[in-house]
Amino acid sequence: MHRVVVLALDGVYPFELSIPVRIFGTAVGPDGEPLYEVITCSVDGKPVATSADFAVAVRHGAEAIDTADTLVLPPFTCEPGDRDWLPEPVAAALRRLRPGARIVSICTASYALAAAGLLDGRPATTHWNNAMHFQSTFPNVRVEADVLFIDDGNVLTAAGVASGVDLCLHLVRRDHGSAAANRVARLCVVPPWREGGQAQFIDRPMPEPTSATTSETRQWALSQLYRPVTLAELARHARMSVRTFSRRFRAEVGMTPGQWLTRQRVEYARRLLETTDLPVDSVAAEAGFGTAASLRQHLASAIGVSPTAYRQTFRTTVPEARAS
Repeated sequence: MHRVVVLALDGVYPFELSIPVRIFGTAVGPDGEPLYEVITCSVDGKPVATSADFAVAVRHGAEAIDTADTLVLPPFTCEPGDRDWLPEPVAAALRRLRPGARIVSICTASYALAAAGLLDGRPATTHWNNAMHFQSTFPNVRVEADVLFIDDGNVLTAAGVASGVDLCLHLVRRDHGSAAANRVARLCVVPPWREGGQAQFIDRPMPEPTSATTSETRQWALSQLYRPVTLAELARHARMSVRTFSRRFRAEVGMTPGQWLTRQRVEYARRLLETTDLPVDSVAAEAGFGTAASLRQHLASAIGVSPTAYRQTFRTTVPEARAS
């Protein structure tokens, strides 16, 4: 069984500390078997002070990292001007990670990874409010400040708070496919998928109660993925001008209608590849890409693999009902 070890450092944020336990601990296979073992440790096995007014007791010391398949570092309090992001006990704990094991940071825990040299030359993200300081502190890191999370193989970084949920769900999906990740999302009552490249924050995350929104049109568009949908058609459905619709859509979603539609088509195509035996040509048609060549191009751009390779990797053994 895949072992996830969560390293709690002094000043850890309680919410983020709980994310790996909640997401990975909820993941089960088709027959209800646990897919992960999740344990929490500190550098010395002693209770850890949190950023709140309580401490947490852990059952394991840093030796637990020796057996980790995935190590997760939640964020912890440290002043932006503080250079001591990697005290020697923490550095020693990170050195225990086995070659080939994954390491994940949530929010500003990326500072510890960067200080350890684990992000040199790699793309990484952190909370948008710290991005400029992070880049100036660690110039060898390729900071991407406007994304939710980055998967760079065995090193993954999340922007903060809810994006830690997104990244953990992404790993469940990467390890076991959409069916398993969707089960976790339903049980935890969270969105099953937010693309890692989605913006961390948007101009108007919550529209005013009295204003028109694009949510109904987005729901409608999801039922029309099998065919071309124009911007004018979307605006007409929302009873707005094209200009107003485009502005409000981007304010609410953080991307253009065209970008959003493409992502929804890619997501639907991935679901069909995972849960049906439809030929690739049929998947392309149902997802609105028209041709298998177009699907291959968009899938390669999104996740770097062909439809056939994706299906071989993520094909689920328990088919889900297809969307109408």
